[in-house]
Amino acid sequence: MNVVKFGGSSLADGAHFQKVIDIIKADPKRQVIVVSAPGKRFSADIKVTDLLIKYAQAIIHHKDATPVIEKIANRYQTIGEFFELPARPVQKIITKLKSLPNEYYPSNEYLMAAFKAHGERLNAMLLTSVLNHLNVPARFVDPFEAGIIVTDDPSDATVRPETYENLAHLKFTDKKLVFPGFFGFTPNGQIATFSRGGSDITGAIVARGLHADLYENFTDVNAIYAADPKIIAHPQAIKKMTYREMRELSYAGFSVFHDEAIIPAIEGQVPINVKNTNHPELPGTLIVPEENFHPQNTITGVASSERFAALYLHRYLLNKEVGFTLKLLQILYKYDVSYEHMPSGIDDLTIIFDKNQLDDQTIHEMCYDIRNTLHPDQLDWIDDYAIIMVVGEGMRSRIGTIENIIRPLAKNGIGVHMINQGASRISIMLGTKRADAHKAVKQIYQQFFTTESTNDEGSKIHAN
Repeated sequence: MNVVKFGGSSLADGAHFQKVIDIIKADPKRQVIVVSAPGKRFSADIKVTDLLIKYAQAIIHHKDATPVIEKIANRYQTIGEFFELPARPVQKIITKLKSLPNEYYPSNEYLMAAFKAHGERLNAMLLTSVLNHLNVPARFVDPFEAGIIVTDDPSDATVRPETYENLAHLKFTDKKLVFPGFFGFTPNGQIATFSRGGSDITGAIVARGLHADLYENFTDVNAIYAADPKIIAHPQAIKKMTYREMRELSYAGFSVFHDEAIIPAIEGQVPINVKNTNHPELPGTLIVPEENFHPQNTITGVASSERFAALYLHRYLLNKEVGFTLKLLQILYKYDVSYEHMPSGIDDLTIIFDKNQLDDQTIHEMCYDIRNTLHPDQLDWIDDYAIIMVVGEGMRSRIGTIENIIRPLAKNGIGVHMINQGASRISIMLGTKRADAHKAVKQIYQQFFTTESTNDEGSKIHAN
C-alpha cells in the first residue's frame, strides 16, 4: 500500500484535480491520499490558505468577511463544476466554511489555526466527493477520526506518539482513504497546524502509522536536483539518495521538503518518492534508508543558505579552562537562542546561528553578557555569513574530497572561513561570505558533476 501526497499546486483547479485522479487510478497500490489546500492557478492568484487567513483576520477584527468567503467558496465550486458534481456535496463544503466563526476557540491563535486548516479539510472532502462521482470508491478520513493527536501549539504543533497507535487501528476497506494534510487535534479537541510544509508532515505521519510500502510525494518539480536550478542551469537530477543526505541538504536550503517533514517516514523506514504531478511517468527521486545503499557519485548534492550569522571568540588557553563552554551555553539559554554549529580550535571558538531567531537587541545584549562573563581577547559578530553544504554518502569511501572541494574555490578567489565535517563523514560544511555563496556552489558543482577529476586513489569522479 502506498501513501500519496499532493501539494497545493497539484490541486489548484479542476484540470489539476483530473491529473491527480489519473495518478491515483494508475496504480491500485495508491490507497491513501493526503491533500493540501488549493494553491495558485496562475502567478497573480491567491492560495486558498491565504484567503482563509484573511477570513480569520476579518472575524478577529469584527469586519465583514462576506467578500473573502465568496472567493473561497468559488474556488471549491469551480472545481465541482469542472466534474459536474451534484450540488449537495459542494453546498456541504460551503456550509462548513460559513460556520467556522460559530465554533469555539480558546484563543485567536486557535481560531487562526482552525481557519487555515480548513483549506486542506474542505479540499479532502471535495476530492472524496469527486472520486465517488467518478466511480472510484473513496472515504474522507478526518484527522480526528484517525487519531492524529498533536501538541498544544496552535501554529507549530508536533505529532504525539499515541498517533501511531491510533493509526494502526484504522480500518481499511477497498475504498481510497482521503486525508487532509497540515493539521491534527490537540488532546483537548482543538485543531492545531504543523509549521510550513505541514501537508508533507501529515503524509509522512500517515505513511509511518499505516506501515506504507512507499510514500509518494507529488509536487511541481521532476525530481530533487544536485544543486539549486536558480544557481545552476539544468542541474543533474538525483535518482536515489538516503534519508540523511536529504536532511543535510534540506538544512542548507533544498526547498522540495520542509526540513522536518520526512522525520516520521525516516522513523518508520518508509521509502519516499518525490515525483511531478504534471509528469508522473518520470521516475523522480527516491529517498531510502542508508542500509544497503550504494552511492554512484562522490557527492550527491551541494546547497547554500544565507540565513546564518556567526560569533567569533578568541582567548588564549581557552581549551584549558574548565566550564568555559558551559558558561557560554548558559548565556545562550538565557536569551532563548540555540546555536547551529560550534567549530573550535585551541584558542578560538566560532558559534554559528540561524538569524531567523535573532534581532539586533538580542545580539547586542547577548554579546555584552558574553564579553563581561567570559572576558575574551577578541569578540566579533559576523553578519555576512553563508553556509555551503556538500553532501554525499560516497564521500565516506573517497580520499581527497576536501581537496577537490577547496581547490576550485581557491583558484577562483573564494575565501573559506570555516570547514566542518561531521562524524558521519557524509557532509562537509563551509562558511563563506554571502556574496561568494552562489559562486562557491557553481565551482563545486562543476568540479564534481561537469568535469572529471582524479582523486588520490586514481579513480574517476564524475556524474552518472
